[in-house]
Amino acid sequence: MIVRQVPVIIGIDLGGTSLRVGAFDLRGEMLNVQDCPIEASQGPDAGIARTIDLVEKVLRSVERYDLKGIGVGATGPVDSVSGTINNPYTLPTWQNVSFTTPLTKHFGVPVVLENDADVAALGEYWKGAGQGVTRLFAVTVGTGIGTAFIMDGKIYRGLGGAHGDGGHHVIDPAGPPCYCGATGCWESLASGNAIAKYARQEARLKPTLLLEMSGGDPQRIDSRMVAEAARKADPLALEIIDRSAYYLALGMVNVIHLFVPEMIVLCGGVMHNYDLFIDRVQKEILKHNIMVPVGQVRVLPAKLGYYAGVTGAAYTIYQMIMGK
Repeated sequence: MIVRQVPVIIGIDLGGTSLRVGAFDLRGEMLNVQDCPIEASQGPDAGIARTIDLVEKVLRSVERYDLKGIGVGATGPVDSVSGTINNPYTLPTWQNVSFTTPLTKHFGVPVVLENDADVAALGEYWKGAGQGVTRLFAVTVGTGIGTAFIMDGKIYRGLGGAHGDGGHHVIDPAGPPCYCGATGCWESLASGNAIAKYARQEARLKPTLLLEMSGGDPQRIDSRMVAEAARKADPLALEIIDRSAYYLALGMVNVIHLFVPEMIVLCGGVMHNYDLFIDRVQKEILKHNIMVPVGQVRVLPAKLGYYAGVTGAAYTIYQMIMGK
């Protein structure tokens, strides 16, 4: 009796706070997915060991697998050519970390490293909201803001294969400083961290449900609390959401004027509350429907949610295997 092995590809989504690993077959069906905290401050060696352990845990759930490769999407900056992560900003202590080499040595298969925003966009293109779309722009709003442009199923790359980082284009030169060295960049105004920072500042000045939710300590306020308070009609939380939606829309107007995509997909943890933002976002975007057909660009929430990253990371290996 011949026992057939199942060809399996692994997708890894490595973010600033969590690590997610998914196993997929070659049709793109998710066979299993697991996640855990990345605890980046413990150092890259501990993070790599944690990654290997989680991949093995996921593989144990798949019977008779034939591992074909591992795709990784990591919060950037990353160097896809060398397979290194150089991101002490959202992964403390992770500077010039060779990430693909230890995984290749351990599992004996090809490992591909890409920026997490790129793989989230690929995931939505392959199995999510962007299926069949030729020009897909993805905006991932989480701890920071990441962007990616997919043309004909391929990641658009810049000089030397560099990933374009739209989260750091300047929206308001008089805005808050960002770790990137700019002031008023998109990430510093509309990301999850930006929402939390502004909420902590304002909660000290105005009556708000956020103080009760944070146990009276403004420093404990995060973007999830802001969304929850907004759903309870807290005036300050609604004001903060409206402000963030305004800046999110301005960045998207710039994206539309530069790339004129068919669709913008909004990914990331903050966009799990897409409904709180979209009315203001659409209103602001449509104010600019003059030079390019802004009104024809579809703006949709990511269909895959938390799994866009692992799906797109797996797709990078699928493309390698299938020659796509």
